[in-house]
Amino acid sequence: MSTEVDLLLGLQRTIAHRPGVLPAARALSHVGEHALGWLALSAVGMAADRERRRQWAALGVSAFTSHAASVVIKRIVRRTRPHDPRIRVGVGTPSRLSFPSSHATSTSAAMTSLTEITGSTVPLAWIPVMMISRMVLGVHYPTDTIVGAALGIATSRAVHTIERKTA
Repeated sequence: MSTEVDLLLGLQRTIAHRPGVLPAARALSHVGEHALGWLALSAVGMAADRERRRQWAALGVSAFTSHAASVVIKRIVRRTRPHDPRIRVGVGTPSRLSFPSSHATSTSAAMTSLTEITGSTVPLAWIPVMMISRMVLGVHYPTDTIVGAALGIATSRAVHTIERKTA
């Protein structure tokens, strides 16, 4: 764990003090809270793009399912959030549990789904942005975000496979 604390501290020392970083990280935290931003994206997509409504619904299902899975895993693993006194915590959290990062999970599911819908890989760039923001805010270890991202990507792929097979 000391390696992860060192990585977290290094990241905070390197970028957290730069103008706009903490406000942007906090904004991302609000968008990703309980996957609500991604569920809203799904709803807007379903309303605006009737042709691909099922795919937009799959984005919402992916974000919700992956978020729910991350919450269940958190309660099983029970890893506490970073608590080294040198780590600056920049946002409140709904629980003291950190593994895996639900924000990284639902964001990865949503952005992988958005890539599926649009055919563009640009949305994938938001995955590391969310992962880094959770560490800059001092609420997750690197492995929390890595496993969260992997869970989100896997969930999205499974949901879109089912969506295609049932169309």
